[in-house]
Amino acid sequence: MRFKLDEKAFSPERAHPKDAGLDLRSPISTWIEPNSHKMIDTGVHAEIPAGFVGLLTSKSGLMLKGIVSSGTIDSGYTGSIGAVLYNHSNEGYHVSRGDKITQLVVFPISLAKVELVEELEETERGDSGFGSTGK
Repeated sequence: MRFKLDEKAFSPERAHPKDAGLDLRSPISTWIEPNSHKMIDTGVHAEIPAGFVGLLTSKSGLMLKGIVSSGTIDSGYTGSIGAVLYNHSNEGYHVSRGDKITQLVVFPISLAKVELVEELEETERGDSGFGSTGK
């Protein structure tokens, strides 16, 4: 996959060769207030191939501290990737320049056409949703 970096950006990299996610680092130092969020422009531009999507996912070590992230990078988007970090803790969090803040995982996707119908096929599960398997 091809990437372009802004001046102070860090190259995406896998911590281990078989890791699914490419770590993205913060090009700045900043503070995230408790129970708040902040968008950090990573300065990383990705060329996601057609038929794929890039998903930003939380780093497990940050999740333990209440810092989570998620996002979708469509294949046509080549602008800088902004990582929105949500601080769900009651304490502020300091991000230092160079810290790993999120990871980019690239998945193949279906580009099935949308078809509107009057009814959907019957399934065993039907419309059983939230909590239906815990009963």
